[in-house]
Amino acid sequence: MKELDEHAHRDKVGKTKTLIVFIVTIVLGYLLFIIPDVFFGVTKMNGGKIGINLLFMGLFQLISIMVLLYASLKILKKKFSAIGLRFENFGKDILLGLLFGGLWTFLQFVFIIPNTGGINRMDIKGMLEMYDGSLVGTLSFVALGVIGGGITEELFNRGYFINVLKETFKNPKTGLWFSAVLSILIFALGHMPGTALDWFDILVPTILYTVLFIWTKRLTASMVAHGVYNMSAIILTYYMYFL
Repeated sequence: MKELDEHAHRDKVGKTKTLIVFIVTIVLGYLLFIIPDVFFGVTKMNGGKIGINLLFMGLFQLISIMVLLYASLKILKKKFSAIGLRFENFGKDILLGLLFGGLWTFLQFVFIIPNTGGINRMDIKGMLEMYDGSLVGTLSFVALGVIGGGITEELFNRGYFINVLKETFKNPKTGLWFSAVLSILIFALGHMPGTALDWFDILVPTILYTVLFIWTKRLTASMVAHGVYNMSAIILTYYMYFL
């Protein structure tokens, strides 16, 4: 009986430690995502959030978040594989990512965006402000979308958030679904949707990426889907509304 009590106590202490590390990591992570955006947005250095600065923003987010996650996982005695960064079935995951990322791109740019305001949509206007018309600037924007979005956001918002938080629950299934729903809501709120259309535009792909992650138990498919959509959206917006 005493041994069972000691085991339960250690388990409770372990879950408490995991929860504290998780909360600190999430708070620091969102700050790191915000820092380059605020820095270039406020200082307007080298033109602000435009051109090559977009590449710098993506690289800062990737490197800083990777360092943060490495430190957090080390404290929890885990590896990146524990949050889904694994590459078995790599080909299958790429195909899934291409399929779902391509499908959402098609729906958005063939049906949804043209019929909900097109160039007058706030998200399109916001993107247009980040083009400088140069090849370097456009490629830098794509890099931000793929590196900062497709890779870094999936590592942080999907892999780390869901797989670490779920371990603080006694019931694994409850922990998984609570963590998944919470990650979807927080990720959506981070994009500051202001209208029903904004909510639709962010919730649909976010749910899609989360389902891919939970279904495959790996980040590869969701990274590819997220990256494909971001890259396609940047390129299509450039050719449809900027030129």
